[in-house]
Amino acid sequence: MSHAANPDLLNRLRRAHGHLAGIMKMVEDGEDGLKIAQQMQAVVSALEKTKTLIVTDHIEHHLEDLIGPLPIALRGELAKLGEFAKYL
Repeated sequence: MSHAANPDLLNRLRRAHGHLAGIMKMVEDGEDGLKIAQQMQAVVSALEKTKTLIVTDHIEHHLEDLIGPLPIALRGELAKLGEFAKYL
């Protein structure tokens, strides 16, 4: 599956986009810096999780291109790799 066809990925990005627009409004309205920083951290975290999703999806996609459908046990091992990918 193409990354562009992954509805979870697109939904995550749309939510982060909307959240960031809200932060921009907070800045324009002169909201408290602490509140803004907290909301910015939430967007950063959401984008990090989305990055992990796309990296693991990409790896899985290319592995399936090479070896065919992945067995359940291998998918479990890939999930562990996905946990590691969040540190990239």
